[in-house]
Amino acid sequence: MEEHQHLPEVNRLSILVAVVLLAYALMPFVNIPERGLFFQLPGVFIVIRLTFPALISAITALLAATGSTWLFESHPHFRDRRARIYWLLPGLTAWVVGTTLGTLEVSPQWWAVFALGGLLLVMVMLAEYIVLDDFDIRHAPASVALTAVSFGLFLILAVSTRAAGLRLYEILATLVPSVALLSLRTLFLRLNGRWCLAWAVGIALLVGQLVIGLHYLPTPPLRFALLLTGAAYAATSLAGGVEEGQPGKSIWLEPASMLVAMTGLAFLVPA
Repeated sequence: MEEHQHLPEVNRLSILVAVVLLAYALMPFVNIPERGLFFQLPGVFIVIRLTFPALISAITALLAATGSTWLFESHPHFRDRRARIYWLLPGLTAWVVGTTLGTLEVSPQWWAVFALGGLLLVMVMLAEYIVLDDFDIRHAPASVALTAVSFGLFLILAVSTRAAGLRLYEILATLVPSVALLSLRTLFLRLNGRWCLAWAVGIALLVGQLVIGLHYLPTPPLRFALLLTGAAYAATSLAGGVEEGQPGKSIWLEPASMLVAMTGLAFLVPA
């Protein structure tokens, strides 16, 4: 069967990334007072903080998601029925980068994250474009790269939310939907277009329980993030193995190895 090597149109890609980066670049120069929405529930007082960085993060996520669909439409093997899932990781990437920038003071570190975020967004767009075609000769490495980027994004997001000192319900509202979408995307890619909503919900609930437990322990941000990422990856890998029908002991090899490695690394991190 004929193999392909397609790349996105440079003009479309550059316009999309430039618009997202321009939105990020407004953060240091626009100062809008923080506002809050207040909800009184039985025994719980909830405050939802509305800040300019949060607004920019939401806007860039929408721009990246809708813009990626516009970008992918130029692919000669684009299929509408599968298009819904390909906007997910670009949108989530833009949101995670924006959220991380919003937690940092403007400094050389902020601009380094800005530059790396732009590079990461380009890489995600390229990889997603490649995996649109099952017969692209770069499909396998692009799939591996997307999986690695997905959980790398979750790691960054978990570090940011923990370091920002958010309340438990804010962390849960950020991390639980994120891990559900990431696991859904990873399983969709691994299983050649099969939806696994039940697994995604189960993985999100598992990670949510871990978040609740770790939140009340004196866990440093990086250790917190590594423990959650290891559990999320192991659960997603196990779900993929079950759906693929892998035999007996082999189904546990990858999940257990990654869980042990990430947990060990987490406890090597200085407190």
